[in-house]
Amino acid sequence: MNKRLIYSIISVLLVFGIYGFEHFLKEEDKTQIVSDGQNPKASTNEYFLPASTTGQIVHHEGYSLSYNEPFEQAEWVAYELKKSQLSDSNFERPYFEIDKAVKTGAANWRNYKNSGYDRGHLCPAGDRNYNKAVYEETFLTSNISPQEHEFNAGIWNTLEQKVRYWAAKYDGVFVITGGVLENHLKTIGEEHVAVPNQFYKIILDNNNGKIKMIAFLMPNKNSNKALYEFVVSVDDVESLTGIDFFPALDDTIESRLEGSSSYKNWSFN
Repeated sequence: MNKRLIYSIISVLLVFGIYGFEHFLKEEDKTQIVSDGQNPKASTNEYFLPASTTGQIVHHEGYSLSYNEPFEQAEWVAYELKKSQLSDSNFERPYFEIDKAVKTGAANWRNYKNSGYDRGHLCPAGDRNYNKAVYEETFLTSNISPQEHEFNAGIWNTLEQKVRYWAAKYDGVFVITGGVLENHLKTIGEEHVAVPNQFYKIILDNNNGKIKMIAFLMPNKNSNKALYEFVVSVDDVESLTGIDFFPALDDTIESRLEGSSSYKNWSFN
């Protein structure tokens, strides 16, 4: 065997060795990211977290989520919005990135390209404006769902602004939001990301142990209706989604609060 052939074989082996080592490191990094995502962060208020129907809860610094792989999106995203976190910081808008903490693999942002749907934030970037890192987290693909543009920029945006108003007025609120994921939904992209027909948002105010909550259910289209016309009970949303939203609450308190669709204790002015 001549030297040239030997050197060629060694070169090929080195290339494969380097590739294999890099692949090993990437898999090791991914395992670590997934493991870190399973651990609640200091900012996570686990008491008010919903149950997961999938068993795949991911904790980021600014929000937690339960990923539903068959629908390629979160079934819920939950976070606390404190009055002190309300900010007008003008961070540069980043590119969307795949959430590597999702063990089953989060959908690629390219599924939305030329789909006719917005990459609709579930935890709004505007609610995480107090810190650049948590702001950028909202651009992970596990935090988006296909939304009609007029809906995303219209009535849904109006509701997001109202949540910030309540966070300021009531010195912080807890927010849970997501699309209603059900069979036979339209899908987009190669990964078949489901397009919810409806979106929900649940807001809880815990004022020194005095809890009140309000839920909204909105079709994925713009509307000129007033926000209060979309108020439903939490029980209604639970029936549609199969999610137990406040499993840690005392059953008596939970039943009373979740069964009500009253909005009299919430300011819509």
